[in-house]
Amino acid sequence: MSGGAATERDDPDGGVGGPEGPGPLAGRVAVVTGAGQGLGRAEALALAAAGASVIVNDRAESVADTAEEINASGGAALAMRGDIGDWAVGASLVQAAVDAFGGFHILVNNAGFIRDRMLFSLPEEDWDAVVRVHLRGHAGTSRAAMAYWRALSKAVGGPVEASVVNTTSESFLLAPPGQPNYAAAKAGITALTLSTAQGAARYGVRANAVAPRARTAMTSATFRPAPDDGPDPFAPEHVATVVTWLASPASAPITGQVLITYGTHIGVLARPRVEAVYSAAGDTWTADELSKTLGAEARAGAHDGFAVPPAELRLD
Repeated sequence: MSGGAATERDDPDGGVGGPEGPGPLAGRVAVVTGAGQGLGRAEALALAAAGASVIVNDRAESVADTAEEINASGGAALAMRGDIGDWAVGASLVQAAVDAFGGFHILVNNAGFIRDRMLFSLPEEDWDAVVRVHLRGHAGTSRAAMAYWRALSKAVGGPVEASVVNTTSESFLLAPPGQPNYAAAKAGITALTLSTAQGAARYGVRANAVAPRARTAMTSATFRPAPDDGPDPFAPEHVATVVTWLASPASAPITGQVLITYGTHIGVLARPRVEAVYSAAGDTWTADELSKTLGAEARAGAHDGFAVPPAELRLD
């Protein structure tokens, strides 16, 4: 998932112009990264079905298939291959949305992959690659999007209606021992989302993050097999529906939220809180005083640590 700044347009003449017919996102334009397969593909298809014109991005050639499926169904899509870890690619996606479809309203950041290792055996290149695509990839597109929306807001003299939907993971809460790079990147994406929400509010832009439980190539070993009969609770289409709603004006004024979502469930995460406060008796702490206060209560089981036990994230 590394490479130069060049971005290839796989279908430069296809899908120009908005899709016909009504829809909650009719007349709106979206950029979806990681749209060549899995969750990103499902999100791009759902946005298009809701009426949005879509720029779909991925390094994989399969992103052209996503655009072709949207265009064949009467929607409007343009496939652009490129390395999302390169900020120039992120900027080119926003510009392509404006050039091809006349505007830009929705950013869905999804691109990513895993290279799981225990920290003591994690190669430097595996740390850099995962953080680069997940966190840097989210940041580059978000920067380009916010620069566009800020300028537009100043030009029209008021707020614009736009939405960012980022993809985090429960790994940033659970801190799996075999995913130090992935968990760190997803923690960064969560913080980036919250910062974006606070900085973008004055321009009429909302930013939220989903922590999906979805069956994709990246999570094939995580979830139990799909049922032979009935709906698959981990089908990515469930998450795509939530993402499409978050991308629409119908979800206003929701912003700065982190949502665990899968199947028929949505879990809204609460903000962190201070569990306890200890104060030194004098002008500074001593090691002995720390042992008798925080240390003593921790040894007695008063504090479990910041990582969240999996049982606390049950949604059913």
